[in-house]
Amino acid sequence: MLIRNCWYVAGWSHQFEAGKPTQRMLLGEPVVIWRTQEGAVVAMEDRCVHRLAPLSLGRVEGNAIRCLYHGLLFDADGRCREIPGQDAIPASACVRTYPAVERNNWIWVWMGDPDRADPSRIAPSKALDDPAWVLKTGELHYRAHYSLINDNLLDLTHLAYVHAASFGADEAWSRNRPRVEPIAEGVRSSRWIVGTPPTPPLGKAAEHERVDIWTSYDFVLPGVFLLYSALFPTGSAEAFGYEAPPAQAPSLFANFTSQAVTPTSESTTSYYFSWGPAAEHGDEAMAQAMIDVAIMAFNEDKTMIEAQQRIIDTDPGRRVMPTSADKAITLFTRLMQSQDG
Repeated sequence: MLIRNCWYVAGWSHQFEAGKPTQRMLLGEPVVIWRTQEGAVVAMEDRCVHRLAPLSLGRVEGNAIRCLYHGLLFDADGRCREIPGQDAIPASACVRTYPAVERNNWIWVWMGDPDRADPSRIAPSKALDDPAWVLKTGELHYRAHYSLINDNLLDLTHLAYVHAASFGADEAWSRNRPRVEPIAEGVRSSRWIVGTPPTPPLGKAAEHERVDIWTSYDFVLPGVFLLYSALFPTGSAEAFGYEAPPAQAPSLFANFTSQAVTPTSESTTSYYFSWGPAAEHGDEAMAQAMIDVAIMAFNEDKTMIEAQQRIIDTDPGRRVMPTSADKAITLFTRLMQSQDG
């Protein structure tokens, strides 16, 4: 089941150039995204009302887009403004449009009821030019249902097994259950991993054989993962009462990642992500090294999840067996399914 009443990431801002209509598949539907002459983002059904040709093969003309099959011209509201050789334009000559917002270097599109499209509900991802962070980007495309990627991000016990070669996580990630709590638009998961090898072994953390790692992430509708992780000298978790470290507490290393899961169809998913160190801990070279490792790790996820999907497809009715690590998955799935109610 695909949920419509949510803001979905259609891609990075730089992927939608002025004067260049670009197609995206969102929830199994073709959408054309283009920019007006002022640079505003427009999202509409990628289907001309005349002969159903893709508008993504058309031409942007100021604040309108022209179908280059038979020349019909549509404004940014989807209304037909010109039919070559015909003066009368039927009122029905309209292309469906979707609310679209450009924020923090992502293009967000609302595929559901436009009256419910509240931009204040867009997830607070980090902008790439945020001076507090040095961020690099990437993306992957899965042949799997989006919920499997969501489940993967909601249960980080897999780090010890799927990512032993990339992130170097040990079994403490599977033994230590996080604190999971509902928040307005999703769930929050936080935990200390105490006395573990530094992951990643970067910055001042590389000088320590063991560290205490604080991780906290919000996973918010419709599948946006916002994780802050910081490494501290051993003993810090106990000193902080195993609660969140004070904002002023100096860390050995800190990093942030924004990740977005977008269903392109019932069986395919796009995955957009940024990652990097706090500006006080790293530079462009370190950020690039981190994103390279992240891409390696996310391809490890992709191999596992696509194989999981193939097994599921052999017996779609087979039920999973939840464990205590699945609390966040359960809470988020219920919230997600309530959005179209």
